[in-house]
Amino acid sequence: MNILLIGSGGREHALAWKLRQSPECTKLYVAPGNAGTATIAENVPLPGSHDDEAAFHRIAGFVKEKDIHLLIVGPEAPLVAGIRDYFEQQADLSHVALVGPGRVGALLEGSKDFAKAFMLRHGIPAAQSRTFTQAQVHEGLTYLATAPLPIVLKADGLAAGKGVIICDTLQQAQKTLKEMLLQEKFGEASRKVVIEEFLEGIELSVFVLTDGKHYHLLPEAKDYKRIGEQDTGPNTGGMGAISPVPFADEAFMQKVQEKIIRPTVAGLQEEGIPYRGFIFIGLMNVQGEPYVIEYNVRLGDPEAEAIIPRLQDDLVPLLMATANQSLDQMPVNISTDTAATVVMVAEGYPGPYEKGKKIEGLPQTGKALVFHAGTRAGSPTEGAPVLTDGGRVLAVTGLGKDMAEALQISYEQVHQIAWEGQYFRTDIGKDLQTWQPGGNL
Repeated sequence: MNILLIGSGGREHALAWKLRQSPECTKLYVAPGNAGTATIAENVPLPGSHDDEAAFHRIAGFVKEKDIHLLIVGPEAPLVAGIRDYFEQQADLSHVALVGPGRVGALLEGSKDFAKAFMLRHGIPAAQSRTFTQAQVHEGLTYLATAPLPIVLKADGLAAGKGVIICDTLQQAQKTLKEMLLQEKFGEASRKVVIEEFLEGIELSVFVLTDGKHYHLLPEAKDYKRIGEQDTGPNTGGMGAISPVPFADEAFMQKVQEKIIRPTVAGLQEEGIPYRGFIFIGLMNVQGEPYVIEYNVRLGDPEAEAIIPRLQDDLVPLLMATANQSLDQMPVNISTDTAATVVMVAEGYPGPYEKGKKIEGLPQTGKALVFHAGTRAGSPTEGAPVLTDGGRVLAVTGLGKDMAEALQISYEQVHQIAWEGQYFRTDIGKDLQTWQPGGNL
């Protein structure tokens, strides 16, 4: 069958890598893709963004022209903007199997306030919170004066992973709230702000594939968000990931399924919200109890680059079963190997950075998997086949029998790749290597 994958990051390269292995994949297109996806699929330079009706019209035209059978939406923005709704409203497109929720289901990620209310309605454990609008800024400032510190402020809408700020002092919290609400620090996303209690614990990411009735639990992962060693400095889109997670043992994951996943899927059904796609649940392990930090309506990045290589099954039938609501008929088998992903970024990231740096040392083959994120193909006059084109440039994944072997394979490959100003963390996974059952990190 012909498949179209929307997106351009490391997540999409990992998905494309897995999809291309399927004997059911006749032709794979990625829009817009990157220099990595171009080596295994055909990149489609659809102009403009992918999160408005004009973009959906262009995508629809391509789907009809190329007889696409399966459409996979990688990033969140097109889902929140309603790409599924658009396709379902077109009589000549409604037959296309689409992986990703509709506009209402995508509010689980598109609105922190919606997600918190959903959790409350269905008894899903989460941090206590209150939501404030621009008109309620003074109420919010008063609320902060009575709230325990540290406190978490979250932009309600999509903010490219940067809309969450942990404040240690009242002065910082009140200043941040005014910046978010009155100065629109994160644009429209922060016209409404969720103020949430700070949970002390260990964070992890849990991934579910659901057809709205049935679900499969995918490999979990722990990602590393901060730019600096030992989790210091500002948050990024992710500097690395480890899967499986040692503290996510069978007993803990049973709690996750009973208290969070099953109520989430059942809640969507009860509220009449169709959902066919991935649910990424950001969790906090608080003394052995799981609490939801956030929902996302797609795979994480860089977690995808760690969990997809551990999936042993053909991904195409799994995704078709998701779209056709027959997921209960499909098994999911997960490798016992450990995956360790190290992200290589541009100098200056997550702040301003330069693009167009020549990347050297990219392997043709090797033990590690090198997934492209912010890259583009260089022209003959630019002197290199691949150039940097984003903040997070590459995600290098090692697979091994244990974490030590996986990290060794990943870092050996990382050290062979170079461009001007490259940066990566050298401590990915080190905290997990010191963890013992019953202990804390």
